[in-house]
Formats: sequence, C-alpha cells, structure tokens
Amino acid sequence: MDEVLEEKSINIDGQDIPLEKLINTYKKSKEEKKFEKKAVRKRKEEAELKPYQAELIKLQKYLEESKKKMIILFEGRDAAGKGGTIRRVTRYMDEKHYRVVALGKPTEEQRTQWYYQKYVQHFPVAGEIVLFDRSWYNRAMVESVFNFCTKKEYDDFMKGVKGFEKDLVRQGTILIKLYFSVTKEEQAKRFERRKTDPLRQWKLSEIDLQAQEKWDDFTNTKYNMLKQTNSYNAPWTVIRSNNKHKARMEAMKVILNSVNYTGRDESLDYTLDHDVVVSGAREIEIMETQRAKVGKFID
Repeated sequence: MDEVLEEKSINIDGQDIPLEKLINTYKKSKEEKKFEKKAVRKRKEEAELKPYQAELIKLQKYLEESKKKMIILFEGRDAAGKGGTIRRVTRYMDEKHYRVVALGKPTEEQRTQWYYQKYVQHFPVAGEIVLFDRSWYNRAMVESVFNFCTKKEYDDFMKGVKGFEKDLVRQGTILIKLYFSVTKEEQAKRFERRKTDPLRQWKLSEIDLQAQEKWDDFTNTKYNMLKQTNSYNAPWTVIRSNNKHKARMEAMKVILNSVNYTGRDESLDYTLDHDVVVSGAREIEIMETQRAKVGKFID
C-alpha cells in the first residue's frame, strides 16, 4: 500500500506532489488544529477559575488575620482528579500559609503509634490551611480493600473517627471532607493515558493497576465509609469528577462557601452545580436506591 502511495502523485500548479506527502501534510495539519483547539479550551478553563482563585486568596487572608485553622481532605479513587484540583486551589495562594500533605505508607515505627499520630503532626497552626492528598481515611478505603490493616484496626477506626473529627471541629478547626467520584470507564481512560504519556507515567502505581479489578470492593467500601462517617459536625461532600474542569471549579466553591470571609465578591456565582456536587447524605440515598433496583452499587 505504501509503495502504491509513493508512486502516485498529484499535479498542483504544474508541480507533481507525491500523494503520500499530501496525506502526511493533511494529517499533520489536522493534529495541529486539534492541539490548538485543546490549548484554547485549556486557556478558557483556566480563565474561568481565576476569579475563584482570587477569592481563595481572600479566604486565606481572612484565616490568617482571624487566626483560624482549616483542614481540607481530598479523598476518592485513583485518577479521580484530587491532585489536579489541589494544584488549582493552591496555585495563587501565599505559600507561607498553606501546606499540601501527601503521606506515604507508614513506617514500622508509625505502625506502633496511635493511628492518627502521623496525621496530627501535620495539622495547621493558627491562620494556616492544610490540604491532605489522602488522609486518615486511607484506613477506611485503600488499607481495607487491600488488607493492609486488620479487621480490628478497621473497626476501631470506623467507630472512633466521628468522635475524633467532632473534637477537632469543636476546638475550632474548619474541616472540609471532599470525596472525588469518577466512573469506571473514565478511570480506565485516565490510567491508559498514564501508561502512554511519559510525563504522567510516574503517577501509575502498583495499586493503580489493581484498581479496576477491585472496583466493586472500592465501591462497597466507599458506601460503608460514607454511611458510618458522614456526620453533622464533619459531613462529606462528593464531587463528580469525570469533567475535571467542573470538578475543580465546584470544589473551589465548596471551600469558599464554608467560611464567611471578608471582602467576598458578591458578583460571582457561588451556587453549586448539583450534577457535580452531592452531599454525603444524598450520595448514600443514591447508592441505596441503586442497590435496591439492580442488586448492587453502580458507582
């Protein structure tokens, strides 16, 4: 086939142009247009986030001046968009007054300590925001699914976490718990992108490779976690994150709506998109309805 293309040519303005060259030029032009279109969309999306990012700076300033503390938990399946959202949330913030905490697996010493100890040492001081890229809920999700903890350790955590968070909030810490929810099909696409993109391959871990196989296990564990740990003092907010841009914007709105900070730009729309943002209580209802209809959780 390639030999045939090499032999064929088309005369344009008195010049014989090989057909193969014309096809390759067309393909290259098409790819360039696709890239340009994607770049334009990205710039537009980043511009849409900026007013909310400006509000996050005001929120941060308010926390600093009022000596308040904030903890934001980012939980959810692998490739659900937690890291990308954290980067957008913190992009223009004052680095002196926020920290992103992403802890690895516990050391042998940490295994002998009170479970929360490795997290508590990273808690915010007055006027600071700490964003946990995965948190103590590792025990309720990953550790449970992969049997990295005993049943007793899991049960003890599930029984005690509401009291732990209630005490945390009672003592003045603003606690925001975000769960990023992605569909199985979208997660598979993102994993495939990580495999083929050299700039993303570092994100792909052994746990990621098993995430699709254990999809139902994660779903059941998600339900149990929401059911047992969603509370008045520390409710869950679920972010539907198939559309990364919408998920990032709505997560920012949730954070901004959590505090009555000074200087708020009232011309901005802070209304939550309920196709993207779902309360923990509502998510439990949705999952229970799914199970009643088809005999299992779908998401």
